[in-house]
Amino acid sequence: MNPIGFNPFHSRTGQEKSKKRERKTVAEIKPTIVQIFFPDRGRTLAYYNDRFDLHPGDIVFVDGKLAGLRGRVTAVSTHFKVKVEDYKRVISLADTRVVGQFYQANAHLITFDPLVLPWRQFCSWVKPPEDDGAEYYISYDEEGFPLDDLSGLEVDGAVAERGVGYYRENRVLYLCLNGVQGRAIVEGTKPYEVEFQYRDEQISNLFCDCPCGYTCKHEVAVLLQFRESLELIEKDYAAQWDESRYFAIVSKPMLYRFAVDANPGAVLTLG
Repeated sequence: MNPIGFNPFHSRTGQEKSKKRERKTVAEIKPTIVQIFFPDRGRTLAYYNDRFDLHPGDIVFVDGKLAGLRGRVTAVSTHFKVKVEDYKRVISLADTRVVGQFYQANAHLITFDPLVLPWRQFCSWVKPPEDDGAEYYISYDEEGFPLDDLSGLEVDGAVAERGVGYYRENRVLYLCLNGVQGRAIVEGTKPYEVEFQYRDEQISNLFCDCPCGYTCKHEVAVLLQFRESLELIEKDYAAQWDESRYFAIVSKPMLYRFAVDANPGAVLTLG
């Protein structure tokens, strides 16, 4: 299977310098007023920014009424006089720099390098940073069930059917397995995080951060996608898996939208 390489800062010749856009350090950043377009609302609004070196095309999250919605910077102003308290702020910037090798994996692309597109980086594409004051209570259940027999999942039939639909619609945007720890992002009414552990072909400690409180469609979709990915790895990528014991899959449209389309200097190399 031939690899696909992504390099958003590729130079045209060996002697030419890369057109990489260096981000300023926090100390170098000057306050700006940025125009941000929110696709889910079809609106462009102005926000105050004093934390990030922003440029048109950057993907950001903000506070205020549109908190949690992904926006794209359309314009940046450095010359202004405003009353800061009248503005909501930019609170996070998506890290869209991806350099590395991917392989075909049906509706996804797969990498075996943990540095190419790690979990935290992908989360910056789809979710704002979590509130430091967020409080969770987690009840662990070490008793597992076999991945090849999901009857141990104890899920309502209607919920399971919706989960199958999510899987078939490729709503699992990202899934990684690092050792025994698995994590995934599923596109629902908003992006939800699913986590689980996988040992000796058994699934345990399966959780989703959606408000259901019971086995949900997002978990069903993730397990089906996980099983498909393992079957593909065994068939086509056993050597890569044996070497790293890590893999991550990412939705093809998501990778193109963020790693390629969001980086004007990106280069896609097909092997």
